[in-house]
Amino acid sequence: MHENELSYAIRGAAFRVHTNLGPGLLETVYERILAHEIRKEGLNVHVQLGVPVVYEDEFFENGYRMDLLVENKVIVEVKSVEVLLDVHHKQLLSYLKLADKRLGLLINFNAASLKDSIVRIVNGL
Repeated sequence: MHENELSYAIRGAAFRVHTNLGPGLLETVYERILAHEIRKEGLNVHVQLGVPVVYEDEFFENGYRMDLLVENKVIVEVKSVEVLLDVHHKQLLSYLKLADKRLGLLINFNAASLKDSIVRIVNGL
């Protein structure tokens, strides 16, 4: 499945989660339930996947953790914050580059409407 098709399925799952739970919960709750919804679509999801980072001669086994990795193609960064900041966008772009992935979704569940709270970040797509 292409990244764009995966993005559509992930966004649908996110809307279902937000409709059922609403805003105001911890990120970990949204993360786990979103993973559950995505799996119901028949997709493979890794939660809190550790990713190594190599810098010069230094190797960090778990340099960072992805919230969700769907079908080994799309990184999903889950937030539950008042406002998405520029640093959140940059963080996801860095994750995409370090993991050599092309598409990421930044989803802020702490919003009245999820429509304007899903940001698509691309790395050479």
